[in-house]
Amino acid sequence: MKFAEHLSAHITPEWRKQYINYEEMKAMLYMAVEEAPSAESVEPEVVARHFANFDEQFFLYCDKELKKINTFYAEKLAEATRKFANLNSELKDSLIQIKLGKRKDGKRQVPTRKLQDLKLAFSEFYLSLILLQNYQTLNHTGFRKILKKHDKLLNTDLGGKWREEHVETSHFFTNKDIDKLINDTENMVTNELEGGDRQKAMKRLRVPPLGEQQSPWTTFKVGLFSGSFIVLLITVVLSAIFHDEGTSENLKIAFRLYRGPLLIVEFLFLIGVNVYGWRSSGVNHVLIFELDPRNHLSEQHLMELAAVFGVVWALSLLSYLYSASLSIPPYVNPLGLVLIMVAFMVNPLKVFRHDARFWFLRICGRMFAAPFFHVGFADFWLADQFNSFVGALLDFEFLACFYVTNGNWLEAGNTAQCMERDFIIRPIVNCIPAWLRFAQCLRRYYDTKEAFPHLVNAGKYSTTFFVVIFATLKSIYKDDYTSSTENPYVFLWIIAQIISSSYAYTWDIKMDWGLLDKSAGENTFLREEIVYSSTFFYYFAIIEDFLLRFAWTISLYLTETGYVSSDIMTSILSPLEVFRRFVWNFFRLENEHLNNCGNFRAVRDISVAPIDSSDQIQILRMMDEEDGVMNRGKRKMGKKKEDKKPLLPDESIINFKTIPMSTIQA
Repeated sequence: MKFAEHLSAHITPEWRKQYINYEEMKAMLYMAVEEAPSAESVEPEVVARHFANFDEQFFLYCDKELKKINTFYAEKLAEATRKFANLNSELKDSLIQIKLGKRKDGKRQVPTRKLQDLKLAFSEFYLSLILLQNYQTLNHTGFRKILKKHDKLLNTDLGGKWREEHVETSHFFTNKDIDKLINDTENMVTNELEGGDRQKAMKRLRVPPLGEQQSPWTTFKVGLFSGSFIVLLITVVLSAIFHDEGTSENLKIAFRLYRGPLLIVEFLFLIGVNVYGWRSSGVNHVLIFELDPRNHLSEQHLMELAAVFGVVWALSLLSYLYSASLSIPPYVNPLGLVLIMVAFMVNPLKVFRHDARFWFLRICGRMFAAPFFHVGFADFWLADQFNSFVGALLDFEFLACFYVTNGNWLEAGNTAQCMERDFIIRPIVNCIPAWLRFAQCLRRYYDTKEAFPHLVNAGKYSTTFFVVIFATLKSIYKDDYTSSTENPYVFLWIIAQIISSSYAYTWDIKMDWGLLDKSAGENTFLREEIVYSSTFFYYFAIIEDFLLRFAWTISLYLTETGYVSSDIMTSILSPLEVFRRFVWNFFRLENEHLNNCGNFRAVRDISVAPIDSSDQIQILRMMDEEDGVMNRGKRKMGKKKEDKKPLLPDESIINFKTIPMSTIQA
């Protein structure tokens, strides 16, 4: 592997501007050789003067890079030293509490929660040390490689001498405090937190290798279940087409019962695609969601889960269609499907990705209790996903109403009270996702006392309440008017929809994605720094978001003119809204990732001691920079085109000791 590729593969993305600019320096060398006058056409002194002038500029650039690296290394080392001192102090306090808490029978009364927090904090701190050690090694190797290339191309030994005089004596290379911190951390975790069991301690501190491959078994399962789902889906479509015409009303009801679970399958698959896109583009979603770098779901795990649920969904629907032949009450099947999905999620046994499932449930709990807890990125990100699941939530409300009011599971019965005549429960369900984000915005305003962006963002979600109110009034009084154009609530609903859609679209583009930056340079209408390689993706997202935000106008026209029923439009627009959120996710996390890059934040901030209220407010303010890209413009280190493309995948945490440096070519 060439060193440029090695550097790109093992760099820490949040620090990428602080590494040696190897590609730029290599380009300088090749340009100097190409622009050198031919020795056959000019005097040797002219050639020597050309390379002497180049060396002067080149070594000035090397010195600039070396100062940058020394400064950054010193800052991060000082930060690590302070963090280690704080953790050491917390550990000593905990050990004193343990000794004082011994019972008369000699057994410890251990504050379990505090020890678990310490173990987590030490493991995350250890990751940060490995990252800094990798930074030290990569930059030293970079200088060695580029100066060796300099001497080879220019047929001189000045590069080697400069390296001996400057690089080999520089602070970032000669300082070995990082090795001591790593060793002290390993010993402390082994002796104090794991009872002297070094194997257990190193397992806890294990740094996941970069680019860890999925197991062949996982890949096989993804392919198996995905293929099975496609075959079953075709079977479902053909079976529904040729099904008994006399049960068309039952099929319509069944379609509503099965539509919500299918949206979940779509969502899981698209989140898997999101994770793949983030990982391959260097957006560190593991850090953004504050997941455990050692144990989290990959894109293949999510796609596998989507495919499995898809297979179960298709089998349940086939069982419904052929329930008469199977002698099964038809409406047992959709209820059974939902119960299987719920049972999977709340299963307390430590199987089937227990940690991931309960992380999700914990975030859901915080989301629904928004006014009473501090709001993190994962909390409001998940609430935003729920805002795209209004159609699915209404389908699940219909499912609950259907099974409560319909005692006969052989026939659908009258479902009007669960749809057209339900003017209380359905509007409330419609407002729940918007209320969750509204409450979160109020909580963040309470914590930070910043009206912008939080109260302004809350205003965006409050427009949904007016849309739902006017839509409900429109439905209640529609029989009082001969046509919809005479119904005043129709026009109020349209006005509310226009305001809500315009508000939401503007916020998507400007605040959530950080686009339309005036200093975008060559990235017109975007921003100065972009992560994804193609600008077409950004322009497509801007147009796609606009079209789907205002798709209700097409739905209104088609349903009012009688071309399409409202149920069919719901079935079309609901999955499209999930797709819109899927695209939105790419740019929302990109914006957050760039904010982390601006703060050089590469690991989770885990605090064991209670955080002072003023510190908490400051942390929340930093996290709340939804227009962070615009704010970061003041801190940017340059506007070179090569800085706009990410250099690596996000899983940059790696044990450098596992990489033989002999495999790296010049």
